[in-house]
Amino acid sequence: MLKEGDKAPSFTYTNEKGKKVSLKDLKGKVVALFFYPKDLTPGCTAEACNLRDYYSELKKKGIVVIGVSADSEKMHERFREKHQLPYPLIADEEKELIQAYGVWGPKVFMGKKFDGINRTTFIIDEAGKIRNVIAKVKTKEHAEQIFELIK
Repeated sequence: MLKEGDKAPSFTYTNEKGKKVSLKDLKGKVVALFFYPKDLTPGCTAEACNLRDYYSELKKKGIVVIGVSADSEKMHERFREKHQLPYPLIADEEKELIQAYGVWGPKVFMGKKFDGINRTTFIIDEAGKIRNVIAKVKTKEHAEQIFELIK
């Protein structure tokens, strides 16, 4: 996994509407790039809705929020519409970005081991460097975790 001070891997992917989202277009802005396992699941919904509820405050602080999972654009669109999410969701079905950021790996759920996306958020500074990594995301308090780091 990438760490603080590393250069953030560049990316250009499509969001839920098929529009390009590119890190290079966000140069000069702080980006909260959050990786989550799956659309429409309880934990991911709690996290996404927490960020939605604090979106205007995040935006006022100059933070661009972008979500990433391996779900399709169509699934992202359903997720975004159902929960009125105001930020883009990147479809990384090939898991290239997920692997570039090092968030794909072993997980344990209900005693079963498997590979999947480890819920992680990267705060990327204006110059494209990773400023902070949140590896222990609190799904119902995620925005607050970001605010603590951005003070």
